[in-house]
Amino acid sequence: MATVIKSKHATVSRAPYMLYMGFVDMRNFVQFLPEEKRGEVTADYDSIKAVVQGFNIGVRIVERVPYSRIEFKDDGAPFSFTITMHFDAAGGDPDKTDFHIELSAELNMMMKMMLGSKLQEGLDKIVDALAAVSEGKIPEGVDPELLRKAQESGKFN
Repeated sequence: MATVIKSKHATVSRAPYMLYMGFVDMRNFVQFLPEEKRGEVTADYDSIKAVVQGFNIGVRIVERVPYSRIEFKDDGAPFSFTITMHFDAAGGDPDKTDFHIELSAELNMMMKMMLGSKLQEGLDKIVDALAAVSEGKIPEGVDPELLRKAQESGKFN
């Protein structure tokens, strides 16, 4: 039976279509990696693959609902999972997005005990970081140079 983990919701100060467009192309993720890690990652429009701590991990987009939802699925990972990102209009303000993430993973009891809280924490940190960046703040642990490059590329303006 799949374990379902839902992130917190956060309001992101970008219209749903702007936020959606940043995630719709998997090649966009590579620019946020440190230069020394980029050689370990391959990406095209629909998928991204990397070696992480000796494991081959891939993620592929399986469904796009324009400006509303993107569903990702594992594409060669130690366990089966799907991730769904939701980009909902926030309280009638067309320039803000209610953003949240859902993860569904086939985890055995041991993996669930080891990873469950870490996965929840990770999803919440992603949501918080995206909300912070949209407000011009630098999230804890994020290199300000990466944010500057992203803004210059126009991905999150």
